[in-house]
Amino acid sequence: MAWTQVLSANALTEGAREVVKVGERKILLLKHENQLYAVDDACPHLKLSLAKGKIEAGSLVCPFHRSAFDLNNGEVKTWCPFPPVVGKLLSMGSSEKTLPIYPLKVEEGNILIDV
Repeated sequence: MAWTQVLSANALTEGAREVVKVGERKILLLKHENQLYAVDDACPHLKLSLAKGKIEAGSLVCPFHRSAFDLNNGEVKTWCPFPPVVGKLLSMGSSEKTLPIYPLKVEEGNILIDV
């Protein structure tokens, strides 16, 4: 495992979000219901940032096309949930792709991510 220290655990209060860069990856850290999550900051659909996405029922929802991804495993819960014609246009023929989730831990007051 290649653990990388990215942030002080105190810097992430409830509801907070922070995008950190590890190598070439942008990773979104967020705290929801006292749980920390580390996910890829690029939606697998159009590679747009998820930093302003809402959290609904344990899922991170893309603010651009409303695809929803399970925060625990990155699985797709909904993919471009629009009416058929609009959905096909917005999905641009792309197939469902899971959101990369990164293991994290808190050690000595710091958040570490395994990339």
